[in-house]
Amino acid sequence: MTFKPFEDGNPFEASGRISSVDRRAFLKIGLVVTGVFAGGAVVSAVSAAERIFPRGSFPETYPYKPHYCMVIRVDRCIGCRRCVDACVAANAVPDYGWRTLVLEREEKAAIGQQREFIPVLCNQCNNPPCVRACPVRATYKDRKNGIVMMDDKKCIGCKICIAACPYDARYYNEEKGAIDKCDFCFESRLSRGEKSTACAVHCPADVRIFGDLSDPRDRVYRLIHQLQKPVWVLKKETGARPNVFYMKG
Repeated sequence: MTFKPFEDGNPFEASGRISSVDRRAFLKIGLVVTGVFAGGAVVSAVSAAERIFPRGSFPETYPYKPHYCMVIRVDRCIGCRRCVDACVAANAVPDYGWRTLVLEREEKAAIGQQREFIPVLCNQCNNPPCVRACPVRATYKDRKNGIVMMDDKKCIGCKICIAACPYDARYYNEEKGAIDKCDFCFESRLSRGEKSTACAVHCPADVRIFGDLSDPRDRVYRLIHQLQKPVWVLKKETGARPNVFYMKG
């Protein structure tokens, strides 16, 4: 496996901006270091849900109604980035910002090079480090659905939450004068009656599956609770207990 280091020195400018090229390079290096492409932390020996939400830490029913989560089937991703374009359009993401990305790497295979893609976004953690770090409570976990939200009016732009996030999923939005991040399209879609996120709806390969983890009839519930295929989360060792799960198949 090979990846190129930054060619122009530090990609961070004083404003906190990262160019699109350097951002991809930065996050690619971060993924290599954390072993994401190797599968991250596999959590489905019993089931993914039981490993992430151990018995006794949550009631028998999930704590939120609905309990929004996403399953990402990484082996189906073709790297078209339609999900990213859909997110930008739905949420007015500026060209220097991001709410979701599709990272890639090339690895030597039996014949030639094998390219892999992995979509990343805010993991909507059940124990979010960003919420604990914010000194003014501008970022918070919604009590009804568990989505990690931003209150732009409270945000003072200190960027402490950016440093605290284990998933590099936040950026400073200069137009808003506040930190911005994925909110599972709550403001742009869910709060207006839509049933899924823009990235999931526009994926042509059915990579991203969005749903309600508290509903046993829901597709995400069935995928996360099945035992046949490994399911993993990113950076399980942080104790953040994410609501974005990865699998193949």
